[in-house]
Amino acid sequence: MTTLAKHLLARIEAHGPMTVADFMAESLLHPTLGYYTTRDPLGAEGDFTTAPEISQMFGELIGLSLAQAWLDQGAPSPCTLAELGPGRGTLMADILRATRAVPGFHDAIHVHLVEASPTLREMQRATINTDVTWHNSIDTLPEQPLYLIANEFFDALPIRQFQRGGEGWHERLIAMREGALTFAFGPELPQPHLEHRLTDTVKDMIVETCAPATTTAAQIGGRIRDHGGTALLIDYGDWRSKGDTLQALKSHAFVAPLAAPGESDLTAHVDFEAIAQAAPCAHAPLTPQGVFLEQLGITPRAQALASRLEGSALNSHIAAHRRLTHPEEMGNLFKVLALFPPNGTPPPGCPT
Repeated sequence: MTTLAKHLLARIEAHGPMTVADFMAESLLHPTLGYYTTRDPLGAEGDFTTAPEISQMFGELIGLSLAQAWLDQGAPSPCTLAELGPGRGTLMADILRATRAVPGFHDAIHVHLVEASPTLREMQRATINTDVTWHNSIDTLPEQPLYLIANEFFDALPIRQFQRGGEGWHERLIAMREGALTFAFGPELPQPHLEHRLTDTVKDMIVETCAPATTTAAQIGGRIRDHGGTALLIDYGDWRSKGDTLQALKSHAFVAPLAAPGESDLTAHVDFEAIAQAAPCAHAPLTPQGVFLEQLGITPRAQALASRLEGSALNSHIAAHRRLTHPEEMGNLFKVLALFPPNGTPPPGCPT
């Protein structure tokens, strides 16, 4: 049993069952025992690998899409280039390298990173070769044009889960049984924020909600509406939440979500419909990651890089291209939602 599990059991014993959202928040961000606050979760020695760690092509194309959106909007200056949950800083470093030749872009931008983990902040400091301002939350980003990337950020925000009853909902909770963490359900109650889901669900179906995601989307969209900019939100999920998608990863393998709190990554599929509806700006149709990257020219870029490789390096490069784009790998599982100003146009890579 992990140290954090003992802490959570003591809390439940004292105060009763907790929501899935509280469990996720404690598991991931507890000040001294949380998963993200105590370790580097990425890479072969960690628990999972994200797209920027797979290939430089991902960050290069993201950067060029954002820079072209900046040009299309009249090259505003000053402006904010921001990333939510920047991991080791690999994606931002690739964005900055790829956009160095865009006239005026680096003179106009200041880099802002929203990162809660002290461990990852130090890694970002070492990776990104420019002046950076760090934030604990999106609230303190400047009120100016915003060009933002969030890759695998929304999936780690705490969710609540509700099981459909007759005309109400049972909230799924974390309780204690025989000295161990277990799932339980609360009484059936009306949930006004889920009233619209009574038309597309049946009894016992689970629906997930994520208040931090919609709050964040509202803040991003508000800045884009008021000041201009664009945001690329890339994550696994779909247009509307259906079913139990809570999952845990440890050493690149799935484990039971309650098995190792504080020592495994917890995520859930993103409800892009809720994010789009919460953002008070325009949004492009939800686009599979593979389609998005192909629209940006990943295959010609992959071919250009491949011409300078051979042997195992070439094989790894080919595998990375496939992993990012193939429908049976990340190509369809991950989706891209672009936010942009009302009456504006979507950034390159996204359909109109």
